Amino acid sequence: MVTFEEIQAAQATIHGAIDLTPCKYSGYLSRLTGAEVHLKLENLQKTGSFKIRGALNKLSSLTPEERSRGVIAASAGNHAQGVARAAQQLGIRATVLMPEPTPMTKVEATKFAGAEVILEGAAFDDALRVAQSLARERGLTMIHPFDDPAVIAGQGTVGLEMLAQLPELGAVVVPVGGGGLISGIAITLKQLRPTIRVIGVQVDQAASAVFSRRAGQVMELTGSKTIADGIAVKRVGDLTFAIMERYVDDLVSVSDDDIAAAMLIYMERIRIVVEGAGAASLAALVSHKVELDGVCTGVVVSGGNIDVQMVAKIIEKGLVRTDRLLGITVELLDVPGALGRLATLLGQLRANILQISHDRLASALPLDRATVEISLDTRNREHQEKILEALDRAGYVPRRKG
Repeated sequence: MVTFEEIQAAQATIHGAIDLTPCKYSGYLSRLTGAEVHLKLENLQKTGSFKIRGALNKLSSLTPEERSRGVIAASAGNHAQGVARAAQQLGIRATVLMPEPTPMTKVEATKFAGAEVILEGAAFDDALRVAQSLARERGLTMIHPFDDPAVIAGQGTVGLEMLAQLPELGAVVVPVGGGGLISGIAITLKQLRPTIRVIGVQVDQAASAVFSRRAGQVMELTGSKTIADGIAVKRVGDLTFAIMERYVDDLVSVSDDDIAAAMLIYMERIRIVVEGAGAASLAALVSHKVELDGVCTGVVVSGGNIDVQMVAKIIEKGLVRTDRLLGITVELLDVPGALGRLATLLGQLRANILQISHDRLASALPLDRATVEISLDTRNREHQEKILEALDRAGYVPRRKG
């Protein structure tokens, strides 16, 4: 088990080498969710996530002999950058195993910090097994991303900062992958103020902590692809599970659609870029998986390292989730002016056409018919229903896409 005193010591160790990130009140998010929302912006931390805290504390604890041999880590991205940056600061050679689907921006950032990067496996757990094997073969010190006392103590400094910045804190909502961040935060807050509610949020496809709590023991899931790659962990740690069982009040999971909607809110309303894992805590509040009406709530934004190629996909998913993007398919007569009349009707309905595809050659179509697929910019669900009803009345028989 990790002690509060170890977290205090970690704060002294890493002080000056990390940034004191802001804890920013959001009136908009408070009105949207009903909670009094304060964002702990670890996406503004060095390396773009909280992971530098635990990595730096762990590497600082190594003996001179361990430092000379080097370290190895496995990570979906943020821990990799944290270890690489900490190793660079301390003059330690670092090797990092990353899953093959890791966003290239995280791979390149890890290499830029001086680490040797090896891509291995389909998910974090696959990379971890290879890293553990290489550690034994090469005599390297394994830097576990979450199931290590020194790493957990480093992550716990987030909790110390939050309570200092927000003395009236009543609840905290934290993204959960392997459980290192929430474990450190929970130990800290429950020591200083036991009445604070600590709530963890996972993604549906990798809700190992949620299932483990239900089962009363650590459960390993098969896992599947998610936009929240930073918390896509098949199995929580043994140590972190024990800590969560003791200190964490509740664990919930959210969908990829919930997370995409939260990411869009961050971009449009708060003007910050947040990765999928970092948006999980807000997603739980917006989707009402967590209800904290009137409670002073710290929402941990754990990271902001997102592949720019994914941003367009995330925006599109978020727009669909919030009823601002409507995809439809209609059939119409293949005669001159038919497509123009459809476009005119959509214009009268104030539906902006973003994309249109006109297919006259599909084998299943009668010779006098054509299929049109349209993506529309819409205001809300009510606007979408109005469009569909008007098209139906006009004889187009629209079908939603997706």
